[in-house]
Formats: sequence, structure tokens, C-alpha cells
Amino acid sequence: MRLSLCPLADRRILLRRVVRRLFALLLLLSVVLATVACKKSDAAVADTSTPPVVTDASGDLEFTWIDEHGDGHTETRVADVPLGARDVVRVLDANSEPPQGAVWVADLRNAGPGGAYRVRTIKRGEWEATAIARRDGGVLAERPPASAAPAGKRPDVIIYGASWCGPCHQAAAHLKKKGVPFVEKDIEEDRGAAREMHAKLQAAGKRGGSIPVLDVRGRILVGFDADAVDRALGQPM
Repeated sequence: MRLSLCPLADRRILLRRVVRRLFALLLLLSVVLATVACKKSDAAVADTSTPPVVTDASGDLEFTWIDEHGDGHTETRVADVPLGARDVVRVLDANSEPPQGAVWVADLRNAGPGGAYRVRTIKRGEWEATAIARRDGGVLAERPPASAAPAGKRPDVIIYGASWCGPCHQAAAHLKKKGVPFVEKDIEEDRGAAREMHAKLQAAGKRGGSIPVLDVRGRILVGFDADAVDRALGQPM
């Protein structure tokens, strides 16, 4: 009987090949496991963020609807949302937040069993696209850069608004053109800014419901009106 022998050098080469293949398999397995874990983590985040229950009696929520010009208005009662704008309404809950980068929207046209309206989670960009699509021409102007107030000095104007709000952009552009120091605060991204805005509205005895809200040297203006802003600044129109 003939015995086949493998030279030592060949066995070393074979061993290295086996080790490489095992390493590649282990690497592939680690990638698969990491992907599965990531998906489970994402699902867990989504599961812990339960959309609020919306009914006609809801009194602790805020509803942002978009008019035909792409401008947003906020109400605290379902009944105050116009019938023609009830298909996509953003829901804000002071006690809970949707997953990062997402928003809750409700269809307030028809209530389901028990009087609850359908609420779903969508990406923030999809919500902003709704405002853009309803704006005349379907185009939202690029957001102008904000003017920077001198360090340690209170800005002449604070604009409370949102990234998709066209009049907010117009107010910023108007102030920038006039060289007026101002800052912009996104009430959807910054809950503190939203509370600050509502406190100022309440102190001024004014009802919000629309953005932008401008604090012009302590005078609160709801909506953007170039002439009203200039008068509040004491500048010629």
C-alpha cells in the first residue's frame, strides 16, 4: 500500500488557507449579528414611542395644520382644525415624543371605533414636504442664514418658527436686509423655545395658532408683516 504524504510547507499553506476562511466566516457572522441587533434596537425604540390617542375630546395635545399656502397653524382642539386641512395634521404631545427624526400625524377626517382618529409616524422630511407641496408653485425658498447678534447683547428680534415655514424665512430675510440683529428658534426642534414662545404670547394677552411669532424688542407680533415689524423697530417703512 502506498502512503501519500504532504510536505510540511504544503501543510502550512493549507493551514493558513483554512484559518483565513474561518476568519472570513467569523467576520461575516459578526456583521450579520450586528445587523440583526441593530434592527431589534430600532424596533424597540419604535415600540416604546406610542402615538397619542386623538379624539374630539383631546385637550392636552396641539394640532398643526397646513393651509393652501403651505403655512402652519396650531390649534388645541380637533374642532378648530378646518375641514379642508384635516388629512395630514401634526400632533404634538407635551408628555411624549416620537422617535428621533420623526413626527406624528393624524387623519382627522373620519374617527374610527371608539371615536379615535388614525395617528401614524412619518419622517420629519415627509411632513416638511407636505408644507412645500402646498405652497404656491411647490417651492420653498432656501432658508437664509440668521444674523448674529453681538456677543452678550440681546438681539433686537427673536423669530419663533419652523424650518418649513415660508413666512418665517421671509421675516429672517427682511431683517437681514435691514441689518437688524436677530435669532431664529425652531419651536419644533426645541421644546424650550416652544414654551418660551407660549409664555410670551400669554403675557401679551395674545393667542398663537400661527407662526412665525416675533418678539420685536419686547413687542409680540403673530405672523410676518414687514410694516408692523418696521414700526415695532421704529424704522422708516
